[in-house]
Amino acid sequence: MIEKFEPTYITIVEGPPPEFRDVSNEWAYGVLEGWENSDIAMCEMRTFDGPKLVKRCQEAWREGRPARLDFPTGEGSRGELVIVAVRWETVEEGHKLHLWVKI
Repeated sequence: MIEKFEPTYITIVEGPPPEFRDVSNEWAYGVLEGWENSDIAMCEMRTFDGPKLVKRCQEAWREGRPARLDFPTGEGSRGELVIVAVRWETVEEGHKLHLWVKI
């Protein structure tokens, strides 16, 4: 049984740390309405099953649970950020996942 507030994770297992681009704008602030001192960044990554990862986040949000990105920092440790939006697209190599995260 999943605890009510237990987050779901998207984990980057191997490879370099993601490159986060600041995308703080009106759309991002609209998503974060009520969250103070929040900036939004976006990162992209290749994945084997984009629809499955998007569904994982959507199910967590529907249940009132957070979705989080777990990633390598490049310094031998791991970082974790709250995911506020996600989408996927088909690219030549397979699927690409777009994640908007709270910084």
